[in-house]
Amino acid sequence: MERMTVRFWSGRLVLITVACLAFLILGTVPSYGQIDTGSILGTVSDSSGARVSGATVTLTNEGTNAALSMVTGDDGSYKFTPVKIGTYKLTVTMQGFQTTTQHGVTVDVGANVVSDFSLKPGAVTETVEVTTAAPVLQSQDASVGQVVDSKSVNDLPLNGRNFTFLAQLAAGVNTPQADTRGNAATGAFAANGNRPAQNNYLLDGIDNNSDTVDFLNGTNFVVLPPVDAIQEFKVQTSDFSAEFGRSGAAVLNATIKSGTNSFHGSGWEFFRNDKLDAADFFENAGGVPKGALRQNQFGTTIGGPVIKNKIFFFADYEGLRRVQGTILTRTVPTDAERASGYTNFQDLIVGGSRPDALGRMVPVGTVLDPATTRQISPGVFVRDPFGTCQNEPANFVYTVAGCGLNLIPASRLDPNAIALLNLYPSPTSGSITSNFANSPKLFEHRNSFDARMDVNFSDKNQLFFRFSLVDDPQFIPGIFGGVADGGGFQQGNQTANAQQSALGYTHTFSPTLINVVRAGLNYLHTTRVSPSANDLSDIPSQFGIQDIPQLKENGGLPAFGIGGLQTLGSNAFLPSDEVSSTFQLTADVTKIFGKHTFKMGFEWQHVKFLAQQATRPELARQPSIPAEPMPSIFLVAPPTSARRTSHKPTTVRTIGADTSTTTGRSPTS
Repeated sequence: MERMTVRFWSGRLVLITVACLAFLILGTVPSYGQIDTGSILGTVSDSSGARVSGATVTLTNEGTNAALSMVTGDDGSYKFTPVKIGTYKLTVTMQGFQTTTQHGVTVDVGANVVSDFSLKPGAVTETVEVTTAAPVLQSQDASVGQVVDSKSVNDLPLNGRNFTFLAQLAAGVNTPQADTRGNAATGAFAANGNRPAQNNYLLDGIDNNSDTVDFLNGTNFVVLPPVDAIQEFKVQTSDFSAEFGRSGAAVLNATIKSGTNSFHGSGWEFFRNDKLDAADFFENAGGVPKGALRQNQFGTTIGGPVIKNKIFFFADYEGLRRVQGTILTRTVPTDAERASGYTNFQDLIVGGSRPDALGRMVPVGTVLDPATTRQISPGVFVRDPFGTCQNEPANFVYTVAGCGLNLIPASRLDPNAIALLNLYPSPTSGSITSNFANSPKLFEHRNSFDARMDVNFSDKNQLFFRFSLVDDPQFIPGIFGGVADGGGFQQGNQTANAQQSALGYTHTFSPTLINVVRAGLNYLHTTRVSPSANDLSDIPSQFGIQDIPQLKENGGLPAFGIGGLQTLGSNAFLPSDEVSSTFQLTADVTKIFGKHTFKMGFEWQHVKFLAQQATRPELARQPSIPAEPMPSIFLVAPPTSARRTSHKPTTVRTIGADTSTTTGRSPTS
């Protein structure tokens, strides 16, 4: 599917013209909106407080020495916008006054830094160094948000070194409700009660949102740079500029570091190991040895000049190697059932009775014989239990000892059904429910890198380009492993390849007229298949299930939903393959008229996404009687051959509603 979006975030040209005239006439509040930049503004006055017109203000990037100058207006005011985030030096010169310089002026994402100057009489050759702190309150902007700088990103503890978790430090932001895709575990957040999918992720001013249908890779973003590569980011939760668009919740606006005239680098290694951890509560409860944990997260960054004052580079790499056991507890056939060859299910009768359609009292957990099905009135059917008491009259009371309940003749059992049940592992406890615990190992082998280059052609022309890639293959195991698998939709062999390219060009026509153009491309390809997806040895036919196409990624055992037991085989919704790409082009123009700043532009996006789920088999056998117990259908009645379904998820219907009361087991998931 393709979607094309064009957004003029300042309206049509005519509306812009009318609005500009109205603003000029009415003297409205200036506009202060920057995507991955900020602004510096202030006034220049003399020692008496009178405004100084015509003073020259020079803004110099302390990392790259890039400089831009302008003169103050009639009211002594000046403004630089947009200004790339970083640390700057401001210098003010005026004939008859001493030169005044202020160092360490820090510009954050979306910040409007106010820096006022008071000039003292003297020679221009005399220099006054000014040291002042930026005001804590941003009075120039009504948006609500919080900036998290590089120091905070690096110093605050982060499980998994995912900087998006720090968004939850902002006011009105909290952890979202857990979902089936695991987004909450990858840094998703809810702002002001909105859904995580309504947030807008930006990286270097480029769209970084996952546009896949159901977030198969478990993230709301496309690429995730390591924390050491993040210069800073800002979370805005309300009243942000119209240029951000899209978001109904919050905007997470991050910027990757740039190179400077000095070489800088870093390296890291973080590790976790089960030798340093205690056993999980559920591991102890299930009698399972402590699960494995081998996690190594390592990487490096480097940045510096290619040509001083002209060309700069920054690059980073991070790798993650993880082996992690996760305790899982599910239900499998009991030892007594297996030892009897699935002829003895008396352990399912645990107490209590209920009446059937004839008023006969049948113990809960009793298995009924489908061969005894008969109609006693229009639309009403009845069956007798397996055992010695057959065709008993109304109000009869069945007992285990008196009727030999739940003893099924071996001749009535289907050998294919027995073979399938034998795929289940032996229980690890004596209970009839939640009687199997295991800690299978997850494997993850992630590699990611970012490379950025900044070019200062001149004081009026700057360009940057960045490319980011994340390759994150994982094996997420089911509880059983092998052909039996038992995994859900979130489990299997998964690949996730994410890429992003960003290009930005800034041209300064004059200190009061600046044009910024950006282009970006996101690409995300995620797949998940069952562990035996490419085993094309026709495993289903070994269990009497015919006509399942043995195609790429369609191998293995289809899912069997057996009431009261964990699903057998691979999940019905696999394989799944999702691809999305977003091409973005933005352009904006900033014009300063005295105290007023006008900004207008447009954004064009071409979004393509494709979600595929291959045809999978469906075992279709309906019970003859409502609430028919599962064992009597699955073991006694021979299964029909599978039939293909087109563009549907694979489903194996759980035969027998209310199996939790009929068999005495509680369904597990």
